[in-house]
Amino acid sequence: MTASWDKYARGADRWSDDAYADPRNYLARRAELVRSLGPRLAVGDVVLDLACGDGGLGEYLPDQLYTGVDASLEMVEAAKRRGRDVIQADLNEFEPAAPVQATTIFRAIYYARDRRALLARIGGYTEKKLVFDLNPRQYRPADVRADLMAAGFDRWEARPFFVPQTVAPSALLTRMLLVAESVKPVARLVLRARFTYMCSAFRSDSS
Repeated sequence: MTASWDKYARGADRWSDDAYADPRNYLARRAELVRSLGPRLAVGDVVLDLACGDGGLGEYLPDQLYTGVDASLEMVEAAKRRGRDVIQADLNEFEPAAPVQATTIFRAIYYARDRRALLARIGGYTEKKLVFDLNPRQYRPADVRADLMAAGFDRWEARPFFVPQTVAPSALLTRMLLVAESVKPVARLVLRARFTYMCSAFRSDSS
């Protein structure tokens, strides 16, 4: 684990710039789904971003109150230099002082020591929804959904997210990928090889 944190420490100051070929497009699309997938967020809702890195997502949620959590001190310091409200903590153990409307966890669900226990913890302090990405080649969606149900999230929405992370596509390819997201047979075929789902888990009484 130390080697993993060392990797993040070395790249903390330029994490969002270097991790995404087109960080503005990638993070803006992600932020729009944080707002709209499942119960829609309102102005002033609190978004807790677990494993937030340098807090780059916060720039694209201007109408929400963004708080980040990351285990890497260097990432936390980089996020604070960006003007973000970020806390150093292990996502498996962290609980906010007050409930939040939304919790997000991106590219980090594998840090859960016990996924069902982590989801139950998140469910205890999240009022509207949990938004996360899911690689169906790494995790069976049915298994993750069972864990969500056990954590009290009885509803979920999932949609393909075909925004390349390490390549900046042309305008034409971007439009083609957007169309592919909405055509279920095509999306299922594409997801066998790459890309992820964006998922929103919530309770019936919060929809």
